[in-house]
Amino acid sequence: MKVLEIRGLTKRFGGLAAINNFDLEINESEIHGIIGPNGAGKTTLFNVISGFLPATIGDVIFRGEKITKLPVHSRVKRGIVRSFQLTNLFMDLTVYENVHVGFHKNYSGGLLRHFLHTAEARKERGICGQSTMELLQFMGLSSLKDELARSLPYGHQRCLGVCVALAARPSLLMLDEPVAGMNPEETMRMVKLIRKIRDTGVTVLMVEHDMAAVADLCAKISVLNYGEKIAEGSMDEISQNERVIEAYLGRWEEGSL
Repeated sequence: MKVLEIRGLTKRFGGLAAINNFDLEINESEIHGIIGPNGAGKTTLFNVISGFLPATIGDVIFRGEKITKLPVHSRVKRGIVRSFQLTNLFMDLTVYENVHVGFHKNYSGGLLRHFLHTAEARKERGICGQSTMELLQFMGLSSLKDELARSLPYGHQRCLGVCVALAARPSLLMLDEPVAGMNPEETMRMVKLIRKIRDTGVTVLMVEHDMAAVADLCAKISVLNYGEKIAEGSMDEISQNERVIEAYLGRWEEGSL
C-alpha cells in the first residue's frame, strides 16, 4: 500500500528552484533514503512534505489524501512526524518529561479540565505516563528517565529526539540525518533502532549522509542534486549510476565528504 506520493513537487525561492519537479512513492513499512550533496534540496524537501514550507507547484498525497495545503499540525494528526538535524529537546527537562510532553497531542480534552484535575484528566495522564515508559523501554532509555536531557551524551540526545517524535504516534516518520555526528557505536545503535521502529509498522523516510547506514537500512534510495532527482533504486543500482557518481558517491568514496 502506498503511504506517501509526491507528484511534480517544486519549491521555488524567488527565481531559484530548490526542488524541481520531484516525484516519489513510498510503500507501507518501507525505509526510503534521500541522499545528495550539501545544498541538493533534501531538507527543503522534508520541510515541504511535513508542511513547514508551502509547495510552489505539485502535490503531496498521504494515504490517498491530497494534503499539499494542510498546515503542520493537520499533517501530524494524520501521522506525518519529522525529526530535525539539530536535537530539538527541552534541555532542562528530564528524559521522561521530554517524552511525556511529546504525547500532548493525544490528550482529548481541553486545558481547563487538566488544570482542574478532573477524573478524566487524571485517567488521561495515567495512560500518557504508562505510554511514556513503554516508549522509553522500547528505545532503550528507561534507565535514563530521570536524567536531564542536557546531561545525556550526544548519541542519547539524538535517540531521545526520535523518541519524542514517536510519542506523536506517526505512521510516517521522517528522520533528518539521524546518525549525523555519531561515533560508530552510536551509529550502529541508531541503525538497529530505526530498523526496530520499521518492524512495528512505521514507514520511515530518512535523509542521511552516512552511506553505510543508508545501505544497511534502505531498500530504495532517491538521489537529489540541485533540487532534481537524478536517480532512484537500490544502493547497488545507484552506486553504478554515472550521474550519481559524478554528483555525489564518487566524492564520498574518495573521502571528501
